[in-house]
Order: sequence, then C-alpha cells, then structure tokens
Amino acid sequence: MQWPRLRSLNPTLAEIKDEVATNAKQRFSMKPNLDVSTASEDEPAHWVIRANQGHSIAIASEGLHTPITASDGNIPEVVVHGTYFAFWPAIVAAGGLKKMGRTHIHFGTGVPGDDDRGQVHGVGDETAESKPKVISGMRADAELLIFVDVERALRDSAAAAVAPDGDKNEEIRGDEIKWWLSENSVVLTEGNAEGVVPLKYFKEVRGRRQGVGLLWKDGEKIADLPDGVVARVPQGKGRGGGGERGGRGGRRGGRGRGRGS
Repeated sequence: MQWPRLRSLNPTLAEIKDEVATNAKQRFSMKPNLDVSTASEDEPAHWVIRANQGHSIAIASEGLHTPITASDGNIPEVVVHGTYFAFWPAIVAAGGLKKMGRTHIHFGTGVPGDDDRGQVHGVGDETAESKPKVISGMRADAELLIFVDVERALRDSAAAAVAPDGDKNEEIRGDEIKWWLSENSVVLTEGNAEGVVPLKYFKEVRGRRQGVGLLWKDGEKIADLPDGVVARVPQGKGRGGGGERGGRGGRRGGRGRGRGS
C-alpha cells in the first residue's frame, strides 16, 4: 500500500483483499508477510501482494510457480497460445514463439468460448462445455491458436540434460526448456536458451476467424495464411504482449509492429 499509485487511491485493506479475490483473471495473490510480526491480520503490514504472472522484471520462477514435469504427472491436457494473423509470419520466421522482453511466454489450458461459456480443451474441439472454465492465459479475441506439445518438449529436455555435449544431436541441442504453472493456472516458460519455444513443438496451429483452417501439424507446416486474410494488429498489441512481432498475413494484410500474444 506504499506504492504511490496505489496510495493515491487511499484503498482500505478490505478493498484490496476483495479485488484480489474477485479479479476475473485471478492475476494477483496475497500471502502473509513472513518478515513482519503483526498482532492482527487486519493490519496491512501483515500481507504482501504480487502478480501471478506477467512480470516485466526478472524473478526466479522457482520461487513463484509450480514446475510442470513428467514425473509429477501435472502436464496439462491442453497448452495453447493465442495470437493474431498479423503476427504469424513473424513467428514462423523467428523459428517459434519468443518471449521478447518479457520473463515468460504465456499459455492457456483451454480457449475461451465465443459465448464465454464453452471452453476448448482439446486440439480439435471448440464446443466442449464439460471442462473447468479457463480463467486466464490468452485474450478472448485471439484469431490463431498454437497448441504446444509440452510432453515432447520435456522429453527432449530430459535427453539433453543427461547427454554429454558432444553427443547431443541437432534435434535437442539447446532445447532444454522448463515449464511452470502459475497460481491462476497459466502455463509459463522462459523458452530455450534463446528464449524461444521452437516450431517443432507446435502440435497444431489453426485459425478461429475468417475461415482460416489448419496451418501447422505435429511440428510441420501444412499451409500458409490464405490470400485475402485481413491481418491487423489488435488494439493494445502494438507494443507489449506475449512474444511475437507483427508481420504481413495475406495480400490484404496490414503490418504489425509489436508483440502479440
């Protein structure tokens, strides 16, 4: 509550607790401050608050998030990154999703349904309503879905970790990737040594708008964006986002300058 922007609003501790508890995307967490001894939980000094993900400063993932590992059996059924047609050519040219200036690349464990009720929890299903609601991880207006094979990425990482440097083949060299789950169930990764989730881990890429279908399957290109696709950088994505820079998508596409995510 000493942050100047927050202090100027003069909120009460109860108001802050309520905002954290009711935030639609569960972006924040409050925990007892172990460095301070207070007599009452009603004292602001008793609490610390932090963002669950999206930090622009370097913070050790180990201290904030739950590791996703094959041994723990906690690999989400679906790990998907939502982006826009304007950014797809640049993603391909870069060799995959890049974290750019952010700490992590963000993924959802499903896709918000068009009516905000149905949730996508399977690579080929956009009508399933039987799974838990996806709270955070991507914007609801995402035009392109990139489903990622985390299980394969973890296998390659394990193989790379135990292989002597001289024995690592080109397929796994430099691709040790760690994956994390935030408190609000957003999947996070710093990418490989170059800050990239490579194209070979793209299980499927398909469109949600303008009749765009399957573009990528099991790490291999299936098709380009069709000619005539209108590819515009959405409002608020010109600068900042989750890991791509804009590009041209289709003959009528516009240019994007920034990150999308």
